[in-house]
Amino acid sequence: MNSLILLIIIIPIVEIYLFIKIGSQIGAISTILLIISTAIIGVYYAKYEGLNTLRSGFIQLSKNKTPAYEVISGAAIAIAALLLIIPGFATDIFGFLIIFPITRKFFFSFFSKKINRKEYTKNNFIDGEYEDIEDDNDKKI
Repeated sequence: MNSLILLIIIIPIVEIYLFIKIGSQIGAISTILLIISTAIIGVYYAKYEGLNTLRSGFIQLSKNKTPAYEVISGAAIAIAALLLIIPGFATDIFGFLIIFPITRKFFFSFFSKKINRKEYTKNNFIDGEYEDIEDDNDKKI
């Protein structure tokens, strides 16, 4: 089964389970207020981190360096903001983990090691043939 389809099925199940468990412990109104407050705080912090990343990217550009980390970090912050807007506790936890710079660097190093290992194990070339066509043959037609 495709892992994306599996995530689409599992994430709502986990979120509903957490809603029921946490809601039974602290009450329905408190649960709703907690979900709304984590979304507001998370989006505000995502905006703050996004502006810091943008500033860092401009600094890298002024030094004539490629802001590769800042671009990837900006995309990760956008995903984290989306996770924080979606109602739920599990998505909020992952969103906050992605937003914090320390854990974001940890995720980046973990995934870059996995990607680099896969890149070196497969062949990155295409075998083919070519034929050099002379210009004189084109003029005869």
